[in-house]
Amino acid sequence: MTVRSVIAGVGSALPKRRVDNEELAKQVDTSDQWIVERTGIRSRYIAAEGETTASLATDAARAALADAGIEASQVDLIVLATATPDQTFPSSATKVQAALGIDDCVAFDVHAVCTGFLYALSVADAMIRAGSGRTALVIGAETFSRILDWEDRATCVLFGDGAGALVLRAEDGDRGILATRLHADGRHNDLLFVDGGPSTTGTVGKLRMKGREVFRHAVVNLADVLREVLSAAELESDDVDWVVPHQANARILEATAKKLKLPSAKVVVTVDRHANTSAASVPLALDAAVKDGRIKRGDIVVLEAMGGGFTWGAAVLRY
Repeated sequence: MTVRSVIAGVGSALPKRRVDNEELAKQVDTSDQWIVERTGIRSRYIAAEGETTASLATDAARAALADAGIEASQVDLIVLATATPDQTFPSSATKVQAALGIDDCVAFDVHAVCTGFLYALSVADAMIRAGSGRTALVIGAETFSRILDWEDRATCVLFGDGAGALVLRAEDGDRGILATRLHADGRHNDLLFVDGGPSTTGTVGKLRMKGREVFRHAVVNLADVLREVLSAAELESDDVDWVVPHQANARILEATAKKLKLPSAKVVVTVDRHANTSAASVPLALDAAVKDGRIKRGDIVVLEAMGGGFTWGAAVLRY
């Protein structure tokens, strides 16, 4: 039998404070109509003092473990995708490990911005199939509110904070991750980046983005990688039950689905509630669709994302 990485449980966590467009319009020159028409976003969650990437990741991990019905002591591997870690080092994954009371397991962060969760999932899947562990926590967690320029209405309205997690377990059979595909092209650094860092400015910096150019690359790259990963799994678009995309912008989701001739009813959308939570957006959307009953055991599910770098990737699995 083929050993596959099967999703045994899912979970998520959001900060306590929900900020709708009307509240944001009191702080920056914007409006609910302007934001909704251009992005589809209606609200986002913003971390308060004491709420960090690691604390949100820990809450999401606990929820995923409870959903899987397993103890934290059974975890062999923690891979946490984030571009907003609690500290430059050590990794936020080790903070999650300690908070869960795990004495020893492999734990590290992966940094691929909005594609981070797909990178983390691919790494964990490869390690499980290689026999490096049988149970993994794969987490996407961000506090992007801490790197936003709150005077730049073109970017500050787009992002929010949160975390999503899943438990992967090694199992024999036809369920689990069927294929993953990852890409990067560093020539496009100046289209989406943070203008700071330990090695350059010695500061955290703020997010900067050229939205129109990012949109154009996103639609093409996401459509291409979805075709690629389906081909690798020997599947067609008609075989897909659900697409769980990175929740960046409702117009990107619509354009990508149209390019692939996928019905919009098959696309899970949570960007209206959560905004763009970077590496957390795919697992947050997956958790929402599993918990509300849309995604069921046996469904063919495609995950996809694109982020700064540029990085982009996709995974197809039988849930």
